[in-house]
Amino acid sequence: MSSPSAAPPAPNNLKRIVAASLIGTTIEWYDFFLYGSAAALVFNELFFPDSDPLVGTLLSFLTYAVGFAARPIGALVFGHYGDRLGRKKLLVLSLLMMGGATFAIGLMPTHATIGSMAPILLTVLRLVQGFALGGEWGGAVLLVSEHGDARRRGFWASWPQTGAPAGQLLATGVLALLTAVLSESAFGSWGWRVPFLLSGVLVIVGLWIRLSVDESPVFKEALKRAEARKADAPAERMPLVAVLKHHWRDVLVAMGARMAENISYYVITAFILVYATTSAGVSRQTALNAVLIASALHFAVIPAWGALSDRWGRRPVYLIGAVGVGLWMFPFFALIDTGGFGALLLAVTVGLVMHGAMYAPQAAFFSEMFATRMRYSGASIGAQFASVAAGAPAPLIATALLSDYGTSTPIALYVIAASLLTVVAILAAKETRHRDLADVSPETEDGTGTPVTTGRTEDARAL
Repeated sequence: MSSPSAAPPAPNNLKRIVAASLIGTTIEWYDFFLYGSAAALVFNELFFPDSDPLVGTLLSFLTYAVGFAARPIGALVFGHYGDRLGRKKLLVLSLLMMGGATFAIGLMPTHATIGSMAPILLTVLRLVQGFALGGEWGGAVLLVSEHGDARRRGFWASWPQTGAPAGQLLATGVLALLTAVLSESAFGSWGWRVPFLLSGVLVIVGLWIRLSVDESPVFKEALKRAEARKADAPAERMPLVAVLKHHWRDVLVAMGARMAENISYYVITAFILVYATTSAGVSRQTALNAVLIASALHFAVIPAWGALSDRWGRRPVYLIGAVGVGLWMFPFFALIDTGGFGALLLAVTVGLVMHGAMYAPQAAFFSEMFATRMRYSGASIGAQFASVAAGAPAPLIATALLSDYGTSTPIALYVIAASLLTVVAILAAKETRHRDLADVSPETEDGTGTPVTTGRTEDARAL
């Protein structure tokens, strides 16, 4: 019997699936990155006014990092129920949680109004954001990976990944527009709330599109087989237990692969707003404009890198990004130090292009590592647990290093060390480009949950 992945879905249906995942992830990342940009620009004054500017920024980034701490919990919870109930239901829930928390931040009273309760409430809402995002990523990329044309999985699965630069582009664009048209006092008093409140409108649009798509056919087929054998087979293990028993090596590879990707991204897009304005003498508007333009180019190159991963393999493309980001760090800071807009734009753009080489194949790469009935858990755990050690402290560590040493050298070495770790992880990984997602299944005849492949590949089926 042919598996559901044997024939590509209808083009219109696949495009709707991709659009649903892309728009949803764009909204979720818009919400998440909006907080990061606001943390770098105004939250130090609004919620930590008693500290000196750099210490206030550190405290602001600390609440930013708290959101990452909740992401592994979100990965565990959403991964478990996503592998049991399906991808679509959990994606709707994650979107509602993220949008609700972001809208609430827009209504938050500041330190001047309620004192120390302001940063406490801000931290709680940041935790909700992190919890929702921890469950969002895995479901969004799996929905496309498990629907998509197997021979072009890298390309199609890279589209939800463009939600990150699209969200960054949208968040930075809204902030740049507001800072351009409002005075500094107006932006600080009420203008910063506008992009957070705008999230409510975006969530309505995202929900309308997400509710219109079907559940993954690969998941539905795996669930049907599990239900058919339930009476005769031993009790099915929890997805988390099965992942840690049979895919622990893949989880470690995914975590290592995320180090350079995650750390470099937040240094390039979030920390730069601190470094460029405090050390290089660049205006806030100039720094935002550079990130804005570079994010648009980042959006454009991700599908191209995804398509190349279908031709060259996931590992070679990922290695290009990991090595490239490491080599670029010293030129990156040297260009920013010139204080010129052109040099700043070049620094951010090249950094994000190299980052895209890691981020684009990541969706297909991680999806192909795990069996269907533990795929949501496995991909989410590998990606989100790494974010606690990588993306969460990255702006915090970079700001602290700048405060202690007054130079960018230790920050560059920090990113280079992460790149080396990612290179080691990718070299230890197996190439997954030819794996058939439907042929890798935890529902074996003995009920042990051990993944089994039939040996078929997409390339063989295409002959």
